[in-house]
Parts: sequence; C-alpha cells; structure tokens
Amino acid sequence: MLKIYGSQLCPDCVKCKEELDAAGVPFLYLNISENLLYLKKFLKHRDENEQFSAIRARGQIGIPCIEREDGTITFEWDEFLK
Repeated sequence: MLKIYGSQLCPDCVKCKEELDAAGVPFLYLNISENLLYLKKFLKHRDENEQFSAIRARGQIGIPCIEREDGTITFEWDEFLK
C-alpha cells in the first residue's frame, strides 16, 4: 500500500489525497503536521534520499511525498490515477 506523507496545510497534499480517494487508490495518509512520529519518518527520507536534493535547494518541503510499496519515493501522484 502507498504511504503518503503530507499535511492538511499543503494545498498539493489536499489535492493529492482527494484525487487518489476519488480514483479508489488505497493509501495510508501520514499527516506530518499532526504526528511527530510521521514527521520524523518523513525527515529521515528527506535527509537521506537524493531525490530531495533539488527540493531542498529550492527551499521547498517535498510534500506530498509518496512512498511506493517497494520503498521508492515519488512526488507525482498522477501515475497512480491511471
């Protein structure tokens, strides 16, 4: 099952969650604004994964962050809507 690290404060996260729900895609939503454990897990990904280097350089957060079942990370939820 997909894991989505996000926040209700992020418009992209809200849109991602709504579109995946509407498409019937199963996922676990990990709200980093409401749970420190989820925030720590997200920050570990962000600190250790090279995919975040450009995001960090632009001063962005990197959410929604979608972790596939195989542990790889993507920021594009469109691929799961097809």
